[in-house]
Amino acid sequence: MPELPEVETIARGLASRVTGDVIESVWLGSKPEPLKSPAPKIVATLESKRIAGVRRVGKHIVFDLENGGRPSLRLRSGQASPVKGKTHHKAGARTPAPTSNTAQWIVHLGMTGRLLVCKPEDEIEKHTHAIARLASGREVRFVDPRRFGRLSVAQAFEAGGHEPLEVELERFTSLFHGRKTPIKSALLNQKLLRGVGNIYADESLFRAGIRPRRRASSLTQENLRRLYLAVREVLKEAIALGGSSVSDYVDSDGEEGFFQLQHRVYGREDEPCLVCQTPIKRVVIAGRSSHYCPTCQK
Repeated sequence: MPELPEVETIARGLASRVTGDVIESVWLGSKPEPLKSPAPKIVATLESKRIAGVRRVGKHIVFDLENGGRPSLRLRSGQASPVKGKTHHKAGARTPAPTSNTAQWIVHLGMTGRLLVCKPEDEIEKHTHAIARLASGREVRFVDPRRFGRLSVAQAFEAGGHEPLEVELERFTSLFHGRKTPIKSALLNQKLLRGVGNIYADESLFRAGIRPRRRASSLTQENLRRLYLAVREVLKEAIALGGSSVSDYVDSDGEEGFFQLQHRVYGREDEPCLVCQTPIKRVVIAGRSSHYCPTCQK
């Protein structure tokens, strides 16, 4: 699943390319799983809207929309669908009118979701579930083979937890004080910190010298200070390198990231630690793989 650096990379790429453009029409596929909001509501909210900006909130990509676009060029019932063998969801359906001058389109990528900016003539991939046609002639496409990603709309999207690159040290420390869960599990708790996932929790714990199984409540103020700095350092480095491409992740241009080349423990089970040469160990904590060095981490 894309984590904070990957989602940040995609959001920045989209912002630089589509901010100011207008969504003229929307096509949605027939699979219901990707739609967290009703299909007619998604279309009514997006069409004829200007994209005021694109940003990351936790692991979500948020398109900020505003009125002021051109009249929509909607597909009507009976018109050809952009994806062979699929029908436009609006056939026979009534689309409600948008109720506000501003709105948000929220995209959660799930395990294998991708948002790509394409030319209309580019081949449409098999697992494409949404296409937003822009006034500039380009298209924003949502592709998700496993269909764990979600598309929704809202007036004011809110995500729980604190942004790890914005939270202050004192607040960061208080999030883990007294918690009896393993620190690795606490780092993955999106109600505490949003956006940190398996890769960056492992890498941060290594740099802070803390074993993933240690109870959060056992960490000293100095432990937590080192962890706070490590989380920020790892996330910033990963963003600068475009994230980690260890599975299906690519950015909005279809390019892979490079931070996987800097992984010190994640995915390196039985390989020598880059610091002390001790073989990296892998354990399962709350159903998630965790990688650590038994010598460097205490």
